[in-house]
Amino acid sequence: MPPSNHDPGEAEWARYTGPSRTLVLLNALSALVLELAMFAFVVWWVLALDLALWARIPLAVAAFGAYAALWGLLVSPKARYPLPTPWTVVFKLAAFGGAALALWDVGHSAAAVAFAVLAAASTAVTTYVRTRP
Repeated sequence: MPPSNHDPGEAEWARYTGPSRTLVLLNALSALVLELAMFAFVVWWVLALDLALWARIPLAVAAFGAYAALWGLLVSPKARYPLPTPWTVVFKLAAFGGAALALWDVGHSAAAVAFAVLAAASTAVTTYVRTRP
């Protein structure tokens, strides 16, 4: 159980003990992997577009930059301009959903569904952990 008075700059998992701490830590690790995969899937999709290579490369860099900048500014654990919880959930579902659609479009529908389910589950757990007193 988390203590009622915790440091907001403290890692989420550090507030827990025992098995809860392990589960929160594993979710944080899986969230990181899902976020990196999200960036990779969007870049992969852009690089697979039917455009000249000279056009795809800057588009892929721009897509990655836009996703990473918005993620870092709005919904990362140390976001400069954090969104309220409901909007954070909406933003994450849209970003992960876009990455799942990108993965689907490059021909990996089963992986896209699995990614979407894992991302939704991780987002739900993260939201629960961050909104607990």
